[in-house]
Amino acid sequence: MIAHLNGDFETVDYLQNKSIRLYDNVENEEYPPHWHNAIEIIMPLENPYTVICSGREYILKERDIMLIPAGKIHNLKARPGRRFILLCDNRLIDGVPALTELRSVIAEPLVINEDSGSEIRYSLGKLMEEIYTLYFGFGALSDIYVYMKLLSLFTYIREYQLSRFRLDDSDKYSDTIHMIFDYIEKNYMYDISLEGLSEIAGYSSCHFSRIFKKYSGTTFINFLNKRRISAAELLLLEENASVTDAASRVGFSSLTTFNRVFKELNGCTPSEFKKLYRTAKFIDKEERPWQISQ
Repeated sequence: MIAHLNGDFETVDYLQNKSIRLYDNVENEEYPPHWHNAIEIIMPLENPYTVICSGREYILKERDIMLIPAGKIHNLKARPGRRFILLCDNRLIDGVPALTELRSVIAEPLVINEDSGSEIRYSLGKLMEEIYTLYFGFGALSDIYVYMKLLSLFTYIREYQLSRFRLDDSDKYSDTIHMIFDYIEKNYMYDISLEGLSEIAGYSSCHFSRIFKKYSGTTFINFLNKRRISAAELLLLEENASVTDAASRVGFSSLTTFNRVFKELNGCTPSEFKKLYRTAKFIDKEERPWQISQ
């Protein structure tokens, strides 16, 4: 299933003109530790499946769903059975302000299982089946419908996350948090601090920090860094973009900090990222020349 592995970096083998790859996987094969710039969704259909992500072991039962964010090192254990493994370009959500709310869904590894509730587990399972049918249907509009289903899947997960917060009366902060998310999206490239956002929200830094983590699923600094690094990745894909320029344009005043955070999130330095991307482009041109249009 892993077609191109350079060290522990996998170049996802998308099909022609697609940004999604879905495997109906029945291989009893162990996949070594690797990472890629794709969001990965795994759903076992027959027999459990074991995934190790960022050093933690996850045992997925049949119909459980696991979402692995782009840039996370993970490996899959050999196990007889059948499972859907879906890979999609992490830029599906990035760069679209209206989808800012969904970024927390793909920020950390996530498992939907029996403990999450039968309704969310069933709904996501049905969406995965619909994506499978559309993906292998090869209709003229299949790709568009697959993207719509994926966005629905991420939205269901976000609604589930927010519903849990509402159970402990956190919904009274919803408008404030939406305003803060929108502010970060428009200003992440500038100097933003927890104290400054706390003042905008009208809460103490300590109280605001707790609220932010509940709604975003992570700390403020992690959220901000991930948004900046996502923007930096797009800049680094440009042929003439330098690492220094990318760092400054997304809000890092220190190149050392930028390199450290980038490596923590992606498993490689910005320079290595650019090199791997150039390698991936070369592989694509060599093996899929029909995609070249100059």
